[in-house]
Amino acid sequence: MTLATAVAGLLWLAISAYAVLGGADFGGGFWDLLAGGPRRQRQRDAIAGAMGPVWEANNVWMIFGMVVCFTAFPAVFATLGRLLYVPFTIVLIGIVLRGAAFAFRAHGREAVGEVPVWGPIFGAASILAPAFLGAAAAAIATGRVSPHIHGGVPGWLTPIAIDLGLLAVSLCAYLAATYLMVETEADPELQADFRRRALAAAIVSGALAVLALILAYAQWPALWDRLSGQGLPLLLLALVNGPIALIAVLTTHPRIARLAVAGQMLFVLWAWAVGQWPYILPPDYTLSNSAGPDVTLRGLLIIVAFGMVILLPSLFLLFRIFKGRNSAEPEPDSFTLSSRLTTPSS
Repeated sequence: MTLATAVAGLLWLAISAYAVLGGADFGGGFWDLLAGGPRRQRQRDAIAGAMGPVWEANNVWMIFGMVVCFTAFPAVFATLGRLLYVPFTIVLIGIVLRGAAFAFRAHGREAVGEVPVWGPIFGAASILAPAFLGAAAAAIATGRVSPHIHGGVPGWLTPIAIDLGLLAVSLCAYLAATYLMVETEADPELQADFRRRALAAAIVSGALAVLALILAYAQWPALWDRLSGQGLPLLLLALVNGPIALIAVLTTHPRIARLAVAGQMLFVLWAWAVGQWPYILPPDYTLSNSAGPDVTLRGLLIIVAFGMVILLPSLFLLFRIFKGRNSAEPEPDSFTLSSRLTTPSS
């Protein structure tokens, strides 16, 4: 294994962690926006309680991935920043707005009472960010992020990009709904609410995934060849895993459903990565012609190894404390919970 391959694998692990953890946070905002019925406020309290302790920590993986990319693959980072400037800017605006709205909603309530505007901003930004991340991913996968392509529709506005943007939103919503089924095991009514939402998201995401494959086959033969070639084993795993996740939701096995939906996202991501190997940004940049000097890659791997000695135990402790609690234990009232869990970190 070359140093470039090792660093690329590290980069994809960071992307995978952000998809599974940060994706659930985006999905939580989606369901917060669509909360309804007689248990509307309880649904939102459950979302705030699930996200509050960990949402800032989940963003570590996005920052880590960006640092690895511009350190190890500077030409790729520059090309992405230049040609995907618009969707990436929208993504960053969405991430900033959703974080600010999530915190301001709790602390505004504490200081001046309920401020209705923060809820819709939190929800809308939680849709905006994954939608444009999915569209940008489609532009990369279809080979439309290249300095040699001039004119035509931008790669992040093609039909397959729109479809994959919607797929990203629906997968985040699916993931969040299954996570929230686990979080609300002590409240059968709330769990039933999120179970219905998980079923709806499963149907929508399944339809969008099938449409993406049809569009790839019909309009993007190079992408289809990669998915049906090197990426085929992982793509088949995703296709087999989909019904497993749906059955787990239908039979009310939320922990199995949560694991299966997270696996679904990972299978899709890695089918894409394995399929386009050795390209990191097709059609121009392979791992070998875009990687930095070996001394840079080696130094990066050493620094990351030392950093993970601190980061991974810290994240484990964070999740163990806040996510390892007994779900049957009564929660604090919603005002106390939201304001306490969204206190900004120092």
